[in-house]
Amino acid sequence: MRVGLGYDSHRLLPGRPLKLGGVEIPSPLGTVGHSDADVVLHALVDAMLGAAGLGDIGKWFPDTDPRWHGADSAILVRETLQRLAETGFRLRQADVIILAETPRLGPHKERIRQRLADLLGLPPQQVNVKAKTNEGLGAIGRGEGIACQALVALDEAEPKSSPRT
Repeated sequence: MRVGLGYDSHRLLPGRPLKLGGVEIPSPLGTVGHSDADVVLHALVDAMLGAAGLGDIGKWFPDTDPRWHGADSAILVRETLQRLAETGFRLRQADVIILAETPRLGPHKERIRQRLADLLGLPPQQVNVKAKTNEGLGAIGRGEGIACQALVALDEAEPKSSPRT
């Protein structure tokens, strides 16, 4: 088994969409970034790449590449899962912590969990979503930003059986 830890953070500004784990969250503030700035999916991509020893999100999806400008981060997840499969790994579990003072994420956690399970190709019981505030501390506590930590477990994919001759 291999384990990877990922982290991402983005500033929040008025009038921007807030997308977390592939789910649009109603909020007067949204994230700013090169792609859709989905901190949950970015942290998961980083965790998966790290667990497989494949570097980080910036290596594969650099913010200097116009292909990723405004991109749906679900594409990054799909490409990363493909890369894992090509290198002989399979995702087994994902656990994320979203750090945000506002909006309150409790009512949205189950939708985020289900969307992550769908994107990651996992049963929902192998995906966990937690939401925490920063208790008023720092930029996140002041509502200036949002962050996510993600932990994933990978194992080696079962070898494809060859037909008997």
